[in-house]
Amino acid sequence: MANPLQQFEIVPKIPLEVGGYDISFTNSSIWMVVVLTLAAGIMFLGVRKMSLVPGRWQNLAELLYETIEETLVSSAGAEARKFVPIMLTVFLFILLANLVGLVPYSFTVTSHIIVTLAMALVGFSAIVIIGFIKQGPGFLKMFMPSGVPIPMLILLVPIEIVSFFIRPITLSVRLFANMMAGHVLLKVFAGFVISLGVFGIVPLIGIVAMTALEVLIAVLQAYVFTVLICVYLNDALHAHH
Repeated sequence: MANPLQQFEIVPKIPLEVGGYDISFTNSSIWMVVVLTLAAGIMFLGVRKMSLVPGRWQNLAELLYETIEETLVSSAGAEARKFVPIMLTVFLFILLANLVGLVPYSFTVTSHIIVTLAMALVGFSAIVIIGFIKQGPGFLKMFMPSGVPIPMLILLVPIEIVSFFIRPITLSVRLFANMMAGHVLLKVFAGFVISLGVFGIVPLIGIVAMTALEVLIAVLQAYVFTVLICVYLNDALHAHH
């Protein structure tokens, strides 16, 4: 049975070294480009020929936009509507990366913690910057729950600070762990299908069911990541008293 973790190995495809640093173009880089190309292609086809009677691609683009807009406004208020394009980009990239990773012989970029953590840190940093621009020092009030006695603040403030700065970690681990675990299980079941021969029909049925479940998880995890970023953005846009 093949090693189920081998599918996550990052392999240099175009070796490149600059100043002693290895910046080779890897299989992960290639599939990121593929995902970005697909995302750009979907939106391009959706807005290429706008009409009052939308076609399939325009319907898809409008559905994606309206879903993210509604999610963002309900989570962070009408003021957050200007962030719809960036949140749509985040959602579409993660969604397509998750789904593309289910295609045989592809590569799941979101199954690597370095990728998911980088996205989470960028989003988290942007939210902190937006918070200080919008609220100034008042942004720090989110660490001090209102109406709490001062002795209790000694305990609660450190807890609030830790829970705030752990957000990018929980965001990234949730996405990467779900993607990695699902692909490992699929690989293990695929190994059983081959090794059991005729009796491999049982694990084959399991693979079909698990693939359907993985598609659902791929969509759900992309949406959860986006929703949580929207919720965190609410803290940056609105002062807490």
